[in-house]
Amino acid sequence: MPIIKSHYNPPHIFKNGHFSTVYAGLYRKVDGVYQRRERITLSDNDFIDLDWSYAAHHKNVSKLIVILHGLEGNAQRAYIKGTAKVFNRNGYDAVAMNYRSCSGEQNRLFRAYTAGATEDLREVMTHILTQYPQYGHIVMKGFSLGGNLLLKYLGEPIRVPKEVKAAIAVSVPCQLDGSLKQMRRVENYLYNRMFIKYLRKKLLEKHAAFPSLISLEEIKKARSMFQIDNLYTSKAHGFEDAQDYYDKCSSKQFIPTIKIPTLLINAKNDSFLSKCCYPIEEAEQNEHFYFEMPKYGGHVGFFDGGEVYYNEKRAFDFATLA
Repeated sequence: MPIIKSHYNPPHIFKNGHFSTVYAGLYRKVDGVYQRRERITLSDNDFIDLDWSYAAHHKNVSKLIVILHGLEGNAQRAYIKGTAKVFNRNGYDAVAMNYRSCSGEQNRLFRAYTAGATEDLREVMTHILTQYPQYGHIVMKGFSLGGNLLLKYLGEPIRVPKEVKAAIAVSVPCQLDGSLKQMRRVENYLYNRMFIKYLRKKLLEKHAAFPSLISLEEIKKARSMFQIDNLYTSKAHGFEDAQDYYDKCSSKQFIPTIKIPTLLINAKNDSFLSKCCYPIEEAEQNEHFYFEMPKYGGHVGFFDGGEVYYNEKRAFDFATLA
């Protein structure tokens, strides 16, 4: 579809991409979302935790939104709860997926999660459709790494369940190596350092559980996201190296084969995204794929003057029209 004209125009200070990113990530609070945790066992005997919240004042709910978080996130992040709250208020139950190792408890295996681990998402979707057959209308929404995971899932050759009616992806690094290069820029130094800190902590936990598979010496040498992906992410998940992981898991290549209504919202001032993370040509050539590029918003920002953020309004509107 043609590129969607964006009408997002936040208060003046939120026009700054870094302020928008930091405020939404560190200072936003979302109250009134009460989650119930469900643990499911995967086919390889590992586990994933799902956090459910439910439609307010509704019975016999048949609509569900499945929400996917970003790198080193979890289902308690404000952007997850903000989406759940909007949809809960409008007759949807919500389930937020915590990736392996992201729910507050280390997972059982050496592997964890990646930007392309659609096999885990498929198992979660199969569980939902099998155990909760009342959900005949499912919407999916992914943020950042979770948005990449979602777009890849939708565009892979394996058929998407008929119950999935629409999808929304926000702030997506759909060309992973391009985004990685962007993260190395000086303006992203603090974000980059934060992610490396979190990821190295995870590596130390993996060493404690699997000392024969990764050494302290190797972890000490991994001082960049690329080196961490080269050392652990790629090897633990069946890729040759970091570049092979980026090449095979970047969602941009899967966009042409998406066949359900899908909206991507990537802000032009998102400092995490390189030029190749804006799939304009792919949007123009796929009638099912809608692409909106607001001038403002930062990375998973989109403050809109109230408790409901712009990406949440757009997600619900798109889900309603799809």
